Amino acid sequence: MDDSTDGPSSAAHGAHPTQMDIRIESDPQADSEQGGFFRRIFGAFSNGDDADSESEANGGKAPQTRGLINLRDMVVEDVAIPKADIVAVPIDITKDQLVQVFRDTGMTRLPVYQGTLDTPQGFVHLKDFALRHGFNQQGIFSLKDEMRPLLYVPPSMRIGVLLQKMQAERRHMALVIDEYGGVDGLVTIEDLIEQVVGEIEDEHDIDEDTAWAEEKPGCYIALAKTPLDEFEAEIGQSLTDVDAVDEEEIDTLGGLVFMLLGRVPVRGEVIEHPSGTVIEVVDADPRRIKRLRVRMPEAAGSV
Repeated sequence: MDDSTDGPSSAAHGAHPTQMDIRIESDPQADSEQGGFFRRIFGAFSNGDDADSESEANGGKAPQTRGLINLRDMVVEDVAIPKADIVAVPIDITKDQLVQVFRDTGMTRLPVYQGTLDTPQGFVHLKDFALRHGFNQQGIFSLKDEMRPLLYVPPSMRIGVLLQKMQAERRHMALVIDEYGGVDGLVTIEDLIEQVVGEIEDEHDIDEDTAWAEEKPGCYIALAKTPLDEFEAEIGQSLTDVDAVDEEEIDTLGGLVFMLLGRVPVRGEVIEHPSGTVIEVVDADPRRIKRLRVRMPEAAGSV
């Protein structure tokens, strides 16, 4: 899903969280191609009560019905990436620095801020940058000229409403703004659709057959279900040899985090292991931990 029709706009210049409804001109052909999927979702969504009744009559809710209930009942703050995990760039970033951020993160869209993230200006798309400055093209670099306008939403907005808004305005990313006008998180259209159809794998996700991947020396992204003994063998260090952990009761990295905290952590939470290893919760929901970032002591000290 690409927002190629949402090109760089002067509306992004000086953008502020109060600009909640920035409209863009629509392309009927693109709308037709992209809208088919969403029309099916929203058509079923509008008949959600009938679907609920039918599934309950059959003894339970079907998976697709549960997804539609998510659209109706869940709000933006339930699915948004927390502020601490947002990767954004300052408006005065240099061209070389921006290239490095795109390369290191693998992301195609980056929010742009002035001073702090609480003063967002818009976002920059990798495609716009590559078309203007890639392939050894010369030219004056001005991030202001390449920014696209951001969509701003409250944390209490229903995700079904936001999904419709994103589809109508052909946006793929929105910043979540709190009651004081500060940035509270970020949500993508992929985050919303996953609540209906289940998790969508992309090129940056860990293969289910691979429990972990090394991001950089001493820093790993790992599934919560990663066998603890195998991961300990990988890092050459025991994570259970501490008083707070009973190695007989846990088998996975997620279990280790739960044992250290005594509860299910929230997404974005950072846990300091007694050994000096730092474990960050990359993805979780209220019921379970999904993905973790593990920084060994030497890597944690350099962050």
